[in-house]
Amino acid sequence: MSKTNSINISKGVDWLVIVLYITLVAIGILCIFMVEYKPENATLESFLTRDTNYSKQLFFAIICLVTAIFILLSDSKLYTAFANLLYLFGIVLMIATLFFGKNINGSRSWLPLGGGFNLQPAELCKIFTALALAKFFSRQDLNFTKLKSQAYATAIILAPAAISIMQNETGLALVYLSFFIVMYREGLPGIVLIIGFSFGVLVVATLIMEPNLLAIILTIIAGIVIFFMRRQVKRDKGLLVLILGIWVVCVSIQRIAVPYIFNNVFQCYQSQRIYSMVGKDYDCSQNKSAVKLESKDKTVHKPDDYNVRQSKIAIGSGGMMGSGFLKGTQTRGKYVPEQHTDFIFTSLGEAFGFIGCFIFLLLYLLLLFRIIKIAERQRSTFSRVYAYSVASIMFFHICVNVCMTIGLFPIIGIPLPLISYGGSSLLTFTILIFIMLRLDADRQMVLR
Repeated sequence: MSKTNSINISKGVDWLVIVLYITLVAIGILCIFMVEYKPENATLESFLTRDTNYSKQLFFAIICLVTAIFILLSDSKLYTAFANLLYLFGIVLMIATLFFGKNINGSRSWLPLGGGFNLQPAELCKIFTALALAKFFSRQDLNFTKLKSQAYATAIILAPAAISIMQNETGLALVYLSFFIVMYREGLPGIVLIIGFSFGVLVVATLIMEPNLLAIILTIIAGIVIFFMRRQVKRDKGLLVLILGIWVVCVSIQRIAVPYIFNNVFQCYQSQRIYSMVGKDYDCSQNKSAVKLESKDKTVHKPDDYNVRQSKIAIGSGGMMGSGFLKGTQTRGKYVPEQHTDFIFTSLGEAFGFIGCFIFLLLYLLLLFRIIKIAERQRSTFSRVYAYSVASIMFFHICVNVCMTIGLFPIIGIPLPLISYGGSSLLTFTILIFIMLRLDADRQMVLR
């Protein structure tokens, strides 16, 4: 690559995003250090030994830095040329984990790489899905108002999500739903999102209300709609059929579908976590998987909300200003399970309090707004769709992880971007962000 091209690349890069990226990665290493700090260990030496998670995270960060530089020096056209091929490679890699994967915490979604390191293909496949979706939307002959095109885009999103569920990675599977935000930006009818939101409300109502009472309420709502639309119904009997059809579907979901999923599809601990989120207790004796386990082992322990309770205690103990760096009693006492991964936000909350968490979330907010600004200034549909995919994935991860730690969302094992411990997660978000920066540096080009 010539010197002139290198200068042009450096000028085109959005340095604010890079500064925010480095800041968040540094905060992540600091939080992991707070979780695992031991006064008897030499601090500097412990960072160099790779015997601790924070030293490993530093090692991962160095690898990611090299990867980021490589991406910034690459040609933007490579990502459009190999988008579909990379997507197929990611799908094959995810399928391979079903046969050759390593089981970690009940999830068969890891491929051992040797040296104590493991790769999670479902994480990397988020990048490939973003590229494939961007490639699809950049087609010149695309008419996204047609159902066929919408179905094709949906298939691109749901294929890796389905494999993630087969790997018992429901958290990562849900992340792929964030791509529907991108589809909405590109012309997906708003009614689809309204239906999705309504379904969510119906599920929550099914969990917190008595079945017969909810069925009566749904019937009353249908009757009120028919009453106020009686003139339209007289002119068009098909409208009456539609309203009654929606009523039948809602009641069927409430009385049949939701109970079946919670008792036959979800594991007992998954159902219990979702019920605990809405302040209810789930009876594991109704769960098919729990009954089978009980018949084999005779020792089934009902899961509780211990993780969330300890997480709330840790964050609450930080108060307004926090307990101080390395002074958090919950963090030092190792009371919060998985605190270096899914519950890393609790170490920040306990050490720096509400003020620290507020400033930290502002950094995320600034990064998201910057990514959206980058997306809107692209000439190429490919670059715009990809940038919105990055924003959507990060937004979903941030919201779910933070809400998970404070009890507003069930525990589903979603890491906090650039903060939680994990090489696959850090590498995934690094590649996502720096491919976006590479495409943005060439924003005057029209990529397809």
